[in-house]
Amino acid sequence: MLYMIYSTDVENSLEKRLAARPAHLARLQELDSQGRLHVAGPLPAVDSNDPGDAGFTGSLVIAEFDSLQQAREWAAEDPYIAAGVYDNSVVKPFKKVLGA
Repeated sequence: MLYMIYSTDVENSLEKRLAARPAHLARLQELDSQGRLHVAGPLPAVDSNDPGDAGFTGSLVIAEFDSLQQAREWAAEDPYIAAGVYDNSVVKPFKKVLGA
């Protein structure tokens, strides 16, 4: 089943994000190589694909897991949590209705 992982950043997270980004992306690439990642990306703090110093306010991941518990466990191990980037993460089942 698909699950949505919506995480919000702490204030002024950009420096911490950049430091932990390689490890964060490696986990996402592993999901992608398994064919389980449907979409992932950051939420710019301003209306721009490149927010510069404004940074990001969070991230969204939609991926396949065997259970809600497994999705929660995966989200809890995100390097952004260990690095202090994320303030909170919400994990919920997601039902895709439209889109490629």
